[in-house]
Amino acid sequence: MQTLTRELSKYVNQAFVDAGYGDAYGAVKVSDRPDLADYQCNDAMAVAKAQRCNPFDVAEAVSSRLQDCPAFSSVTVARPGFINIKVNDEYIASRMNEMRADDNLGFVPCDDPCTIVVDYGGPNVAKPLHVGHLRSAIIGETMKRLARFLGNNVIGDVHLGDWGLQMGLVITEIKHRWPDLVYFRPDFVEGMDENLSISAEDLYNIYPTASLKAKGDPDYMAEAQEATLMLQNRHPGYYALWKNFMQISVRDLKASYAELSVDFDVWYGESDADEYVNDMVEGFISGGFARESEGALVVDVAEESDSAPMPPCLIRKSNGAMLYATTDLATIVQRVKDYNPDKIWYLTDARQTLHFDQVFRCAKKTGIVPETLKFEYLPFGTMNGKDGKPFKTRDGGVMRLSDLIQMMHDAFADKSRNSANVDSDETAALGGINAEANEIARLVGNAALKFGDMVNHRTKNYVFDLDKFMSFNGKTGPYLLYTVVRIQSVLRKAEERGLACGPITAPCGDTERSLMLELSRCSSMLLSAYDEKAPNYICESLFNCASIFNKFYFENRILDEADDARRGSWLTLLTLIRDIMKQQLWILGIDVPEKM
Repeated sequence: MQTLTRELSKYVNQAFVDAGYGDAYGAVKVSDRPDLADYQCNDAMAVAKAQRCNPFDVAEAVSSRLQDCPAFSSVTVARPGFINIKVNDEYIASRMNEMRADDNLGFVPCDDPCTIVVDYGGPNVAKPLHVGHLRSAIIGETMKRLARFLGNNVIGDVHLGDWGLQMGLVITEIKHRWPDLVYFRPDFVEGMDENLSISAEDLYNIYPTASLKAKGDPDYMAEAQEATLMLQNRHPGYYALWKNFMQISVRDLKASYAELSVDFDVWYGESDADEYVNDMVEGFISGGFARESEGALVVDVAEESDSAPMPPCLIRKSNGAMLYATTDLATIVQRVKDYNPDKIWYLTDARQTLHFDQVFRCAKKTGIVPETLKFEYLPFGTMNGKDGKPFKTRDGGVMRLSDLIQMMHDAFADKSRNSANVDSDETAALGGINAEANEIARLVGNAALKFGDMVNHRTKNYVFDLDKFMSFNGKTGPYLLYTVVRIQSVLRKAEERGLACGPITAPCGDTERSLMLELSRCSSMLLSAYDEKAPNYICESLFNCASIFNKFYFENRILDEADDARRGSWLTLLTLIRDIMKQQLWILGIDVPEKM
């Protein structure tokens, strides 16, 4: 199948050709005036500009060649040269039946499938995930799922921060607390390992303690820097200790990400690229790309076209230590070797724009990547509190991500216990403290959090508003889940009554027609989300489908419809709506409960 927009554009394009205007015209788009038309084509103005003629005459000539097109019920022209199109009702119904029979529900793959590495984690080992990790996790997971669903080969990489100063700080603090551990013995050799009897929670206390000490004690900082360098040089004891607390921390990180239904194909960190660093840096030097600056090694990445100063990319500090840019570049070398990707996507907040600009320029300039490889930086805004500042706890601290997730779950559980206003005929009983209720609370809480985030354009800051996010009315995750659960309830009752589905017939009302048109546009919205790396397109599509369906639901007594053919058509249409919405929700990382 093709998207409906492309299919209709073929008809209009042929009309431009037949009218003698060439094959470069005819693209249609959803009408800006849905009261006048379903779709419109504005290319008559482009023809008029290129050929110095009247756009209205061009539109009339094209329109006259579309009057007998079986896909259109009417084609009219509005000044100065808009071609307004209404789609034939039987054609829309036929489209619905094709989508229902299609394994992909009418969703069309992207035009140029390729191999993509998505870097969307970036947590530091020995530190808990906090609210600042939310957006990279859920937007990255969505982009990974979307790209894969559209036919790409996608590798999601967490890219752990496990090789920098924070590791030296943790090692130093452990040494201060437990100096007799075997890892600190001068005669330590591989095989003398011992299990660390510390928990992830202990690690999460160790790092901030060490960081605070280092800020006020130059000697402690120097010791941590030395420990970092020794670790990076594979000091036997430090390296063995590092592997131990890495295992503890990663196990906890995996559990935290799983709470958000976020999963990575590979759990690589900066350390995994370490083996590529020395050869890469030597290549920079021998190739004449790197130079010394105050004892450090840098690569100039400024370009003549720059309108603002572009500082050089710092590769190695004067003390020999590597930096984030170094490990990011080495990670690129590793990814090219392992996956030979066509694209690498990076998701971080917008404050790292300069860093990635430097890294991408350095990679291209030094030739460590093929010319065809495309870097795409997907920055995002911040989640703010109602004061407009980055979201904090009540006491002003940085909230753990696990606490935020629990807050959402608890909010739904509280709402459930006070849900006398919820239609009990449409939903299972809410509220009881049991495993099923807890699972529903988890799913709805996650839906509220994720949809509340991604309904905003990726690059925009937004305000975290718990009451708004948890509402069952309006553009929210709970509203979408409630809609799908409502559809599932109707279909379940139909099955219990032995009511059969049938072919989808032409719509018998404006709302049903609007619903079919909206479903036919879901594939185009998905492709727009992919092209622009903007999940909010999917959110808008979901909300449009849900709101039109609910209007249709209240206008019609679906199960009590006396006309068997119409009722069967509606039931099939409901299965299509349910499956399309569930597919879109899955791409957003949102699972649907059977009941609510």
